[in-house]
Amino acid sequence: MNICVVGSGYVGLVTATCFAEMGHSVIGVDVDAAKVDRLSKGESPLYEPGLSELLHRNIKAGRLSFTTDLPLAVSRSLFVFVAVGTPMGADGSADLKSVLSVARSVALTMSGYRVVVIKSTVPVGTCRLVAEEISGVLDGRKLEVPVPFDVVSNPEFLKEGSAVNDFMRPDRVVVGVSNPEVSEVMRELYAPFLRNGHPVIMMDVLSSELTKYASNSFLAMKISFMNKVAQICDKVGADVMSVRKGMGSDPRIGLPFLYAGVGYGGSCFPKDVQAFVRTGASIGVDMSLLEEVEKINEQQKNWAIQKIVESYPDQTALKVAIWGGAFKPETDDIRDAPSISVISELLARKVLVSLYDPEAMSGLRAVFPSGVEYCENPYDVLKDADILLLLTEWREFRNPDWDQVKSLMKGTLVLDGRNQYEASDLAVHGLSCVGVGRGCFTGQP
Repeated sequence: MNICVVGSGYVGLVTATCFAEMGHSVIGVDVDAAKVDRLSKGESPLYEPGLSELLHRNIKAGRLSFTTDLPLAVSRSLFVFVAVGTPMGADGSADLKSVLSVARSVALTMSGYRVVVIKSTVPVGTCRLVAEEISGVLDGRKLEVPVPFDVVSNPEFLKEGSAVNDFMRPDRVVVGVSNPEVSEVMRELYAPFLRNGHPVIMMDVLSSELTKYASNSFLAMKISFMNKVAQICDKVGADVMSVRKGMGSDPRIGLPFLYAGVGYGGSCFPKDVQAFVRTGASIGVDMSLLEEVEKINEQQKNWAIQKIVESYPDQTALKVAIWGGAFKPETDDIRDAPSISVISELLARKVLVSLYDPEAMSGLRAVFPSGVEYCENPYDVLKDADILLLLTEWREFRNPDWDQVKSLMKGTLVLDGRNQYEASDLAVHGLSCVGVGRGCFTGQP
């Protein structure tokens, strides 16, 4: 099938590349000519495991190409996937300007039937707005023969760090349609990805749009709930990891996303929770539950600062070595990452900061061009550090040489913001480890 994907950001690029990998003919469209030039050469502008290899292979095979020419791409495609950004507005709502702009541009170009698929994360009712936008433009063109089209909701459920696998082997594909006939076309499009027996879930458009926000908000709620449980654990001396196991063994609850830590970040959860709150507020639904989820998450980002201040009330000449800056492992994404607020506060307190992350260094340098010592490996950051702070649980941080860590550091405190380590294991090496909700903390090690 012939597909064009408008928007070559995270979602758009993964979508275009994976469809091409399954044999479809795909044109990626972006307004950024420099990005299109890089992509045409097989250079991925983002880090995502497995993506670069697929990008190279499908460009070489002639199944995948990139252009700034939207009319050309639309003219050659039956499916027009819209995967442009919907950034958070000042009031927390999703900004739909780019989505509606693409709809207008597509309508100005269409000469025959098209399936316009909304892949961007959008609030409920957006597909109706897109359909109205397209109809209005088509009416203005005063065509002798009406041009038919369908607008379909097809939210993405990609996890950064495993997005290629998530697309190629989805646990479900959600599709919202208003025309039953287009259901079969969408089933055919996704059939090669679902040979594992997982379903294409067909529903009405409004329910499909709501599914994405509801899913991400629920996952964010699980994280904030466990962070609140962790606060209680710290007060009473319990271990949140034991509580997690006891809770998560109940199949009604489950273990995924049941982790305490330094808070969630990234491009989805913060934005989607706020947008869902705004959606509810706009129709008179009390969204205080999700407002509290967001509040808890912002509070949790201060966990590391609180522990540092408790241990070192005087931060004069204090040095903190940080492992990890991306909001999660296997990505270079630092959007709303806990590291941003932590580093900002440390620098405001005149604390010396050294940092290493396998993939997010360039992004962090753009945010903190000065004041942070960027190092080439996890051990270089440790020289004369009073504290080691883990913010991102990259694999290479899981089993370090603790004797070497101890020999390089001036202090002995390890703040484990992702509960990767056991305090008893580090104590053998002369290090004091404090995790999130792992029990009582008494201050200076």
